[in-house]
This record gives sequence, structure tokens and C-alpha cells, in this order.
Amino acid sequence: MAAPTESFTVNQPCAELVARMSVSERVGQLLMVGVSSTGTSQSDREIIGRTRAGSVILLGNTAAGVQPILRVVGRVRDAASSPEGVTVMLAADQEGGLVQRLKGPGFSRIPSATLQARQSDAKLRRNSYDWGRQLEAAGINANLAPVADVVPATMMWMNQPIGQLRRGYGSSPKTVAAKVTAFTEGMNRAGIATAVKHFPGLGKVRGNTDYATRVVDRTTTRHDDALAGFRAAVAADVDMVMVSSAFYSKIDDEHRAAFSSVIIGEMLREDLGFTGVVISDDMAAVAMRTLPPDERGLRFVRAGGDMLIVGDANLATTMADAIKDEADDDPDFARRVDESAARVVAMKERRGLARC
Repeated sequence: MAAPTESFTVNQPCAELVARMSVSERVGQLLMVGVSSTGTSQSDREIIGRTRAGSVILLGNTAAGVQPILRVVGRVRDAASSPEGVTVMLAADQEGGLVQRLKGPGFSRIPSATLQARQSDAKLRRNSYDWGRQLEAAGINANLAPVADVVPATMMWMNQPIGQLRRGYGSSPKTVAAKVTAFTEGMNRAGIATAVKHFPGLGKVRGNTDYATRVVDRTTTRHDDALAGFRAAVAADVDMVMVSSAFYSKIDDEHRAAFSSVIIGEMLREDLGFTGVVISDDMAAVAMRTLPPDERGLRFVRAGGDMLIVGDANLATTMADAIKDEADDDPDFARRVDESAARVVAMKERRGLARC
């Protein structure tokens, strides 16, 4: 695994590498397809190959340990149809506590973020490095963590996605920022890409976008103090920022965050200066089911998003075909796809998964 470099931007060699790809290969770099952490089906492997998926996420909990995960990773890599010079990226949700997908021999039991917050920054940084090395040993390149959502103390047990699951670092934006930094820096030192989530925050909502079609934050503002953890992650050279699927009525009352050019383009790119990969939350989640699958990916990419998590592999082909067809028909959309593919490849180059 290549040592991490400084904060990356889309460089000309990576853009040129993308320019040599077919449209299908470029679109594939925008996909992170979900498969089971316990093994892949023949159908899963065919979808990974057919869509040219550039990334795969292992979903579901397993306590089998490092060696079985290595075998799953090997099957995914064998199934991938990657462009020359680019390798498929493997990801997992390894936050800790109730959201630790990979357990068993070779993996430490990672405490919840609530408990991680009690560690000193230095200790959390060391622990995060150790957890990252374990992921690397299992063939995993990216950890979709840390959580930067700030849950107010008065909402802790009403907040379904973060507070009730003990996924947050607390109610103080300053504390959250410090712990997000420590976790990100530890993973970075271990060579693992990270994805801070869920921008611009799920700490002030009640419902969970995994299970509810419309979750609305009526409090968070564009320059909210609760964005501190995301600012800290950007400063710590986080690879990806995951955008939430909730609505933010004081920022953009017409679009979900994942479909909002205000939230992605203005807040994240301009206000926070983030130049890396903008990744969606699961496009197969209940919150997204108000739209047909082909429209979900199109709206995300149009809004400025770079990589789609497709937790249901059966939807990946539909989404990939829709993006490809739109790129074939609309030169402006095709340039958006090229821009996103180049960002993804630049991130992969940083992590030793591409040669630009």
C-alpha cells in the first residue's frame, strides 16, 4: 500500500487517464456496489464486471475474521473489469460499536464513537491506526467513517440515526472536531481512505433515512457551528465526504442534500474548500425510493456528486446505464462524469490503487 500523500486535487495525469477510458469505464468509477461481507453470489460478481464498478462495499456483519474477508476481497477483485492502470477499491463501515461490519480473528473490537470520545486524541489516533492496519491486512482500502454529526444533548435519545446508536462523538462541536481529526489521521497513516459523514449533519433529525422516506432537519444553517467536524476532516485530508439523504429546510428546502447543488457545490466545495470525492449515502435506502433507480444517480451527479453507494447490487446496472445514456446524449453531463471519475482516480492514486 502506498504511503498517504498530502491533500489531493484532480491532477492532469489522472484526468488524462480517465480520458483514455471508455464511457462505461468512466461511469464505473462512480459506482460503489454493495455485496455481502460473508461472500459474493455469482449474480453479484456478474454485476460488478458488467457495470465496470470501480469500488465495492462489504455490507452486513461478519465475525469470520481477516482470512475469510481476504477470500471475499479476492473474489471481488477477480470479478472486477477495471480499466488499465486502475484497481477496484474495497470499502467497509468500520466505525465501531454497533456499526462495525468486520469482526473476528484479526480485528479488534472497536468501541462506539461515544466511548472513543473518552480517549485522548493521541490514544484515539494510535488506535485508529491499529484498526486501519487490520483493514489493510484484510484487503480493505477504505473505511466509511468517521461520523461528524453533532447531536445536541437534549436530542441524544430522540435522534435515531446517531444518538440512539451511540455513533457520535458528543454534543460539543469542538470535541467532535478533535475526535474526527484523530480518527482520520490514524486511518490515513495506516494507508486507509476515509469518508466523513453525513454532511451537513444528521445530529438534529429524529428519523433515520435508512427507514423513512422524508427526514427533515429544520435547524441546521449553511454556516452552522455543528459543521465543525466536517471542517476538521477536510483540514485532516479526508478522502471522501458522504452527503446525507435528508432535507435541510434552512439551506435548500427543495432538494435532499444528495441532490442539492447548494449543499454539495456551494457549502462543501466553496465554503469548506473540499476538493476530494463526494460520496452518497446508500442509493438503495428507503429515503431514496421516492424516485425510480435510474433517476437517483442522475440527480446526484448533476448536483455535483462523485460516487454512488448502491447497497442493492441489483440496482447498479440500471443506475450505470442511466448515467451512461445521459453522458452519451448530453456533453455537459458527460463532462460532469469525467470530472467525477478523475476525482475518484486521483483518490485511488493517493491510496496506491491507480497509476496516473
